[in-house]
Amino acid sequence: MSTFDEMTLGGQARSPYQDYKGWFDAQDVDWLKEKSSDAEKVFRRTGITFAVYGDAEAAERLIPFDIVPRILSGKEWRRLVQGIEQRVRALNAFLYDIYHRQEIVKAGRIPRELIAGNRAFVPEMIGVRPPGGVYTHIIGVDIVRTAEDEFYVLEDNARTPSGVSYMLENRETMMQLFPELFGRIKVLPVENYPQLLRESLAKVKPTGCAGGPTIAVLTPGIFNSAYFEHAFLADQMGVELVEGQDLRVVDGRVAMRTTQGYKTIDVLYRRVDDDFLDPLTFSPDSILGVPGIMDVYRAGNVAIANAPGTGIADDKAIYSYMPEIVEFYTGRKAILNNVPTWRCSEPDSLAYVLEHLEELVVKEVHGSGGYGMLVGPAASRREREAFAEKLRARPSNYIAQPTLSLSSCPVFTEKGLAPRHVDLRPFVLVSDRIHIVPGGLTRVALKEGSLVVNSSQGAAPRTHGCSMTEGKRPCC
Repeated sequence: MSTFDEMTLGGQARSPYQDYKGWFDAQDVDWLKEKSSDAEKVFRRTGITFAVYGDAEAAERLIPFDIVPRILSGKEWRRLVQGIEQRVRALNAFLYDIYHRQEIVKAGRIPRELIAGNRAFVPEMIGVRPPGGVYTHIIGVDIVRTAEDEFYVLEDNARTPSGVSYMLENRETMMQLFPELFGRIKVLPVENYPQLLRESLAKVKPTGCAGGPTIAVLTPGIFNSAYFEHAFLADQMGVELVEGQDLRVVDGRVAMRTTQGYKTIDVLYRRVDDDFLDPLTFSPDSILGVPGIMDVYRAGNVAIANAPGTGIADDKAIYSYMPEIVEFYTGRKAILNNVPTWRCSEPDSLAYVLEHLEELVVKEVHGSGGYGMLVGPAASRREREAFAEKLRARPSNYIAQPTLSLSSCPVFTEKGLAPRHVDLRPFVLVSDRIHIVPGGLTRVALKEGSLVVNSSQGAAPRTHGCSMTEGKRPCC
C-alpha cells in the first residue's frame, strides 16, 4: 500500500521540509540522541504524562516525544483552515437546531431516530440557548492525509477534546533544545493559546455578569487520564482548578469554596462528561459533578464549556452525515471530505461490512480512544468472527470505514530516521469568532507499519507547526 511521505517526494525533501532537512543532515547523530534524552528528562521532571486505562503495567505513561517536527506549508494550512472553520460553524448550527426546531430532521436530511434514540442526546437541553449562543467552545478536529495527498476529517471532538497541553509543551521543549532552528525557520506562535482560551471563555459569560467573569476548570480529579492537561491549562490561564466537591449552588449561582467563603463562578470549563455533571439531572451516583448546576445553567446564570449535550456531535453515526450537515447549514459543499463510511444500522451496509471485515476498520458510534474497534487487516480470523457477532447483535452501534493509507512522517530512532503513520488534531476556539490555533497535535504510531495513532492505544503525541505569512515555511 503506497503512502504519502510528509518529508520527501521523489527522493528529495518536500518544499516545507527543505530547510529543516538541511539543518538535520548537518547535525551530529550522537548530539541529537543526547538532545532527545534531554527532552525526555524535561518531560519526566515536569510530569507530562497521560494515563492508559486498563494497562496494569503502565497505568500512567510519560508522553513520548520526537525531535522531528510535523511541518505544513502555508498553502496546506490555509486549505485546512477554510475547511475546519466551515465545519465548526456547521457543528454549532447543528447543535442549536437539534435542541430547538430540528429543521434538519424535518427536511429529511437526518433520520429522526438518529437524534431521538441517541444516548448522547440530552433532552434537558431542549429549548436552552447557551450564553453567547455557543455550544461547543473548544473543538479538536482529527485529520488524516492519504496516499493521494488528500486531507480527510477522521472524526470531530466537540465534547471535551484533549491534547492541547502536549502541543504547547512540545513546542516549548523544541525551542529550548534547538533555538537556532527557530531562527532559521519562522513559524507562527502557539504559546498564546492559554490567553486566547481565557479570552474566548470570557466572551461567553452570562448576560447578568458585570465586569470580568470568574472562570474555573472543572476536573474529575487526579486519576483522570488528562489531569495533567486540566492542571496545566488552569495554571496557564491563571484560573482556579476545581473538583465537584469544591462547588455548590448558592442563591441560584454556582460558587466555589475559598478561604474567604464561597465565590461565584461565571464560566466553567468542564472536563467532566455529561453523565457525571449533575447528579440531580443525570447519574445520581456521581460524586464528580455539582448538584443543581443544570438548573443554574438553564436559568442562564453560568456558562459551561463545552455545553451539555455536545457529545452527540462526536457520535460516529452523526459523523457519517457531516457532508449533509455542512451543506444544510452553510449552503456550500464541505471543503474537507469525510472518510467514506458505512452505517451498520442500514441492512445493505451491514451485509457489505460483514462480507468485507478483513478490509475495513469498524468503530463503535460512541467509542473514543481507539477502544471497541476492529482493524480488519490486522485482526485474526477468530477476532473478526467474534466481532461479526457483535455487529449482528447491535448493528446500530457500529460504523465501518475503509483502511486508509495514512501519511507517514519520519521519527528519530537509534538507526536514524524511520517513517511512521501520523494524524493531526488542530484545536479551535469558538466565541464571538472562530480562532484556529496555528499548530496542532500530531500523534504517531510507534510501531512500524501500525495505523493506530491514538495516544491511549500506544501512539505518541508529537510537535506540529503551521504557516507563517508571506508563504514562509513552518516547523515544529
